[in-house]
Amino acid sequence: MPEHEKAMKPEDLTRLFVERANAGDAAGLAALYEEEAVMAYPPGSVTTGREAIRELFEKMLADAPRFEPEQPLPTLVRGDIALTSTPPGDGAGARAQVVRRQPDGSWLRLIDQPEFRPPAG
Repeated sequence: MPEHEKAMKPEDLTRLFVERANAGDAAGLAALYEEEAVMAYPPGSVTTGREAIRELFEKMLADAPRFEPEQPLPTLVRGDIALTSTPPGDGAGARAQVVRRQPDGSWLRLIDQPEFRPPAG
């Protein structure tokens, strides 16, 4: 398995996600997540564990979607835990991740809410 760049600050995770997704690197995307991470995707369900997340990304990347960088919102950090978020390009809803500092000083995603849209009303 190739050595991937590590996220040395929480904000690096979003940039690395876009780079790896556009390269079609499902394993590289999964490497941004802790072994027991959870992702609220597909909508209405939860994917648990790095291996399941990798399989999900393989399916998502099969059609070679293009991802555009999104300007991150300010990161909230408390010790070894941080909250990262970005507003989607259409301005509706938000994306948010809880990330955790690893023993080597890098950061990985622990909880990922890639898509949240407020209820219509």
